[in-house]
Amino acid sequence: FSPQHLDDDTVSGSNWITENNVQRSLSQTTKTTRKPYCGYTQQTLSKREQAEQESLLAAIEWPKPPDGKIAFAQSTDPTHSDFVIVKPSRFFKVGDQLEVLVRMKDFQGKPKQYGGDYLQARIHSPGLKAGAAGRIVDCHNGLYKVFFTLLWPGEVKISVSLVHPSEAIQVLLRLREERPDRVYFKSSFKSGRYSETTECNVCLPGGLPVCNFTDLYTGEPWFCYKPRKLSCASRISHAKGGYLKGLLTQEESLFFQSDVNIKRPIFSSGPDSVIVKPKAFTDSSSMDRAEDPTASPSGYYYEDQWRSRTHWIHNFNRSEDITECLQGKVIHLFGDSTIRQWFEYLTAFVPDLVEFNLGSPKNVGPFMSVDLKHNILLKFRCHGPPIRFSTVFSSELRYIANELNNIVGGRNTVIAITIWSHFSTFPVEVYIRRLRNIRRAVVQLLDRSPKTSIVIRTANVQELGPEVSLFNSDWYSFQLDSVMRKMFSGIAVHFVDAWEMSVAHYLPHNLHPNEIIVKNQIDAFLSYVCPLQT
Repeated sequence: FSPQHLDDDTVSGSNWITENNVQRSLSQTTKTTRKPYCGYTQQTLSKREQAEQESLLAAIEWPKPPDGKIAFAQSTDPTHSDFVIVKPSRFFKVGDQLEVLVRMKDFQGKPKQYGGDYLQARIHSPGLKAGAAGRIVDCHNGLYKVFFTLLWPGEVKISVSLVHPSEAIQVLLRLREERPDRVYFKSSFKSGRYSETTECNVCLPGGLPVCNFTDLYTGEPWFCYKPRKLSCASRISHAKGGYLKGLLTQEESLFFQSDVNIKRPIFSSGPDSVIVKPKAFTDSSSMDRAEDPTASPSGYYYEDQWRSRTHWIHNFNRSEDITECLQGKVIHLFGDSTIRQWFEYLTAFVPDLVEFNLGSPKNVGPFMSVDLKHNILLKFRCHGPPIRFSTVFSSELRYIANELNNIVGGRNTVIAITIWSHFSTFPVEVYIRRLRNIRRAVVQLLDRSPKTSIVIRTANVQELGPEVSLFNSDWYSFQLDSVMRKMFSGIAVHFVDAWEMSVAHYLPHNLHPNEIIVKNQIDAFLSYVCPLQT
């Protein structure tokens, strides 16, 4: 679901677009007030929910540049910026912390005086196929500290990249609040041989009659413009409509240039690697474990295998190992295309797991694979709207929370969930509400069936260009992922850290990570389902 693959001739079932297209194509520089009919403003939250929402929003608040417009020449330039290793000549051994200082400069080579740039960093040893993500601390003065934990011996290289300058993040913030319509959706309505298509979203500009498809159980809002002749009840399908163009001013678009300031490397002004000596053999087993589930990094690659620091991962290299683990179990995969990859991997890798053709649309689902010999049932279903899939039949448009409420659970039930990418164009409150509903259903399920295995796959990083950044930037994903981790901390679910697994790997970033990364995600997932009997 990237802007390139869209048909731009989408019928926008209402004449609203043709009459008001001025508002749509012109970049709105004025702050639009949130319209009262928008779902996220109507939420009636309990005191506790309100307090949680405020603390979540406070936790992801991003530093703002000084007031006033910043000219492009004064914005962050990765080429002029550099990093240095703090105490590079020090003697490093496995288990030590390594600190790097990043110094930001603008296009005139002047040091930046404020923070807010979005960085990604990793250490890696290409020969060993080893890698780990770094933890970045913004000092709010143009300097950034990056902390790495050295987890393997040898020569370890440091890579830092500027994903977006702070000036671009301000644009992404504005779009998130003011243009939640920048990805729009459509539905088809049909009666006999007559059909109509209209535009849909979490929230629609007023003035025209709408169909209210708000979910009765979860209260999740969803609206479509009412067809001219057909009833709302005649809706047959949901699909992505398209991506708005012309969202940026000329000046703003300079902050989004592929070979200038989107995911560009920042180079060291001195050495960019350190030599790490092995630890004394006595305590080697404990060095890479971290009891804290929020440990940074949560794991690292070594010889292309992900080693978690929070739980033992064993490698399911043979299909028989997977069969043995899943024997007698029902596995429900809920979410977007990044967890559909798990369905595809398992179905392809395990010979006895055969896809049962449900006649579902390709890439959309629902899908089901069955192993009759070992009594394994594997199912995938996409999450409810907003979802940018080609065509989802109305009867298959289901919310994860409602699906969880229909699962009995127990020791032979396994559930994996991922939900993030399709929420990046909306205010964070929309996402918080969705997770609140899913979390309530998860807690209830674990309450009635505590032995149910529930795993959450985090977001991951992806390839970014000027267009994709406005809809699906890693910065949006990072913000949503931070919210998700906080909301599910302290609940008996396990995390597969797809985020760090995509940042730490040597392969180029991809919305749908390469098969070797998916294999590592599956190994982490199954290690929760079937922990080694120690």
